[in-house]
Parts: sequence; structure tokens; C-alpha cells
Amino acid sequence: MQTKAQTAFSFQEKAWQKYASGYSGMVVAPTGFGKTYSIFLAVLIDFLNHPNNYKNGLKLIWITPLRSLAKDLARAMQEAIDEIGLDWTVEVRNGDTEAKQKARQSRSMPDILLVTPESLHLLMAKKSRDVFFKNLKCVVVDEWHELLSTKRGVMVELATAFLRLHAPKLQVWGISATIGNIDEAMDVLLPNFAKKVKIIAKEKKKIEILPVYPDYVEILPWAGHLGGKLVEQVVPIILQSKSTILFTNTRSQSEMWYQLLLEAYPDFAGQIALHHSSIDGKIRQWIEDNLSDGHLKAVVSTSSLDLGVDFKPVDTVIQIGSSKGVARFMQRAG
Repeated sequence: MQTKAQTAFSFQEKAWQKYASGYSGMVVAPTGFGKTYSIFLAVLIDFLNHPNNYKNGLKLIWITPLRSLAKDLARAMQEAIDEIGLDWTVEVRNGDTEAKQKARQSRSMPDILLVTPESLHLLMAKKSRDVFFKNLKCVVVDEWHELLSTKRGVMVELATAFLRLHAPKLQVWGISATIGNIDEAMDVLLPNFAKKVKIIAKEKKKIEILPVYPDYVEILPWAGHLGGKLVEQVVPIILQSKSTILFTNTRSQSEMWYQLLLEAYPDFAGQIALHHSSIDGKIRQWIEDNLSDGHLKAVVSTSSLDLGVDFKPVDTVIQIGSSKGVARFMQRAG
């Protein structure tokens, strides 16, 4: 951080101190303020200070709700580890992971494994589960506000309870964007923890919201409110921006908008892409890589890209219609 002239936020430093003292807890901060590094670096710092407490094998499990988020985090974590000079490896295990890589992981686990709740449960169902988790130090639940009160959230609760049964000293941390019921969210994730702490960032993020309305409003269309009439106003916004993510609420709407953009401005061919969970994994990976590298002018996406995925070239976010809640809208904007 010093070589890059960067300084830690106060909530990150507090998380590092509390983790070193054996606490579990929850970190709450706006999107884009480095919540990931508050716990990820805490584990690395603890290892550097107490290497004898860590043994070979899996040390950190990082649970994410989205496959795209897992790949993005794994890349960032591995870069940080390589810069520090550690020989740790970071890998992903989910529905996109090839069978041969899963088999290799079963023989030799990486130091850090990023999983979805479903992948973690499949891993716990294996015969070698005791070997997998015997040296586990920490479990981190990313975007807990998104999993809370869902079936996938219950899966996370069951998984952490099972892992703590085998490792009572296991530390569990939740990471969340700004949420209203913070105390309840922490109690659900950490129900019987003697040492737990709530860390809330004081930093705020400024977001400029510019509404785009039709020039005139007539009788509402029978086909529904898909926003297609605004495509001529959206094209200039994309052209004026370095890179844009255009969010829709459904796959069919995303596919419709992708076609509308190409019809309204044919030169977008080869410069824009379509992203949702039904698209082949290798194509999704190509889209995410090119968006990160700044090679795509725009990506039309569903919620498959909205949870904390870090695409630095993106300077504009367009939400078509109303998102499914204010928290989801702020997440996408952040």
C-alpha cells in the first residue's frame, strides 16, 4: 500500500486489530471502499505475525453469492499475495469450475478457496471433508445483505455451524454494504459467538443520479414498461462515457436492449456485449475480462454483475426501469 501511495481506511485498520484479537464480526461499508481487504488482509497480517499457527492446506473460505464476483475477487487476492511475496494460492470452486480442477482441489486444497453457498455444501458432503477443513482458520461471507433472509442465507448459516462444530476457534466474518437491520443481520450470521464485533465505516460515497425521461408520455404500452423508447437517449450517454454497464431486471429485457442498441447504433457491433447467468461460462469470462481491461464500450447485464464486482474502466451505470429495491440500486451505482 505504501509503494502505491495508498492508506488504509479506519474501518479496515479496526478490522485488522479485531481479527488479530480473535474476534468474529461484521464489516459494513459502502460499495467500492475496500471491504474485501478489511478481512482478507487481516488473515494475511495474522499469518505474517504468527506463521506457526497456520498449517498447510485450506486456511480461508470466502463465500460469495455470484460466480462473476468470485473470479474477480480471486484475481485481486492473488495479485495482492504475489506482491507481498507469499506462496499462497487462491482458487475458485463453483458451477463454472472444470471437473479436472475440482479433482485436483480434492487432492490438494489451495490456501484460499472462493465458493458459492451451493458449492460449499457439495464440498461438505464429500468423504474427505475432515481433511479439507482440518486447518481452516476463517470463513468470510461476502455480500451478506444479499444472502440474508433467503434460502441461500440459510445454507450459509448451516455451513458455518457445521464448520464451527469441527473447529470451535474458527472465526467467521460477514461483509455487507450499508443495511438497515445491521444488528439483526449480525445475530443471524453469528448467533452464539462470545467475541463478536460490528465495524461500520464512517466514509460515505457520493453518487450522482441523472434521470432520463421520455420526451412525452402517452398511454402506457400494452407490451409493458421495458423502456425501449428511450434507446435514442441512452446511446449518447454510452458514447460520452469511457465504459458503461446497463442493468436490466430480467434476461429477456437485457436481450431486448442489446438488440435495440445495435439497431439504434450499428457501430456498437463488437463494442458491446450481453451478460447474464444463462450465457456459457467461457463467454461470460471473456466479457468480464474485456470489461475489466476497458475493451468493451458497454455491457447489458442482469443482476449477474451487480454485487461488488470491480470493473475500474466503468464510469457510467444505467438502470433501465426500477431496480428491485433501493439497496440493489445503490449497489449497482456503487
